[in-house]
Amino acid sequence: MKISTDEKYLPVYKALASDVRLNIIKLLSGQTMNIKDLAEKLNLSSAIVTMHIKKLEQSGIIRCETLNINGGRQKLCSLETDYIEIVFPNESDNESRRYHFDLPVGQYTKISVKPTCGIASDEHIIGQLDSPHSFLEPDRMNAQILWFTEGYVEYMLPNYFIKGQKPECINVSMEISSEYPGTKEDWPSEITFSLAEKEIGRWISPGDFGASAGNLNPPWWEANLNQYGLLKMLSIGRDGTFIDGQKISDIVIDDIDLSVEKIKLRIAVKEDARYKGGVTLFGRGFGNYDQNILVDMYYTDEQI
Repeated sequence: MKISTDEKYLPVYKALASDVRLNIIKLLSGQTMNIKDLAEKLNLSSAIVTMHIKKLEQSGIIRCETLNINGGRQKLCSLETDYIEIVFPNESDNESRRYHFDLPVGQYTKISVKPTCGIASDEHIIGQLDSPHSFLEPDRMNAQILWFTEGYVEYMLPNYFIKGQKPECINVSMEISSEYPGTKEDWPSEITFSLAEKEIGRWISPGDFGASAGNLNPPWWEANLNQYGLLKMLSIGRDGTFIDGQKISDIVIDDIDLSVEKIKLRIAVKEDARYKGGVTLFGRGFGNYDQNILVDMYYTDEQI
């Protein structure tokens, strides 16, 4: 995992700021353990360990799966990353420039989805559940959460790059999970990301999380609906394409056609996906992170 001093990585720093959570990381080194075994090793209650596990899971440091084992359900935990690299600002960073976009999840420009699916604002469900037609409702501009089993959602970004500017990196930060009819912790989904109509990489979401309520969900939101996702950082630069610092493809920014007037960002579950477990996108007012889809396009001034 590769992180910086940007505020979006605060969950990682907070997750590490605990003796208990550091001991959990040590215990999970090279093995998978359930909550009960971790609690016994740490001499703590399962409830307290579960609280610490949630912080580690939200930061992307560990991964949890709920499985049926010997007739009972167990939550198994394992490390999601082998190392964390912190990149501190340096003098050369001052030469970098960026364009920033804040994309509400409902402000897509193109969509093609299959049920189960839905869209909602912080006040109500928009249209009808499991009806793709609801994604065309005028009120969809106010949507702060959407979900679908198969298909795609596409956003349009203006291309502000001009002659003399050299694109270096494009980052996309989003809270995302799989989509299950209800919720299911162990429900993998292979999600494909495309930029400027070029597929840049695929990532497997581990599940549709509902073990606890999302911190930001409105009071009327039902417990059997999508609760929260994982905060993920998609990044394409000069060394490849990464999710939270882990490479998912060798596609680099120079492979993207950035001469176009508008840059399309597509998030999809394709027909050939290994796991068709759907997509849920969380915006402000839902899930655990009070943000929309955030896009940062970095460039440097070319030397003349």
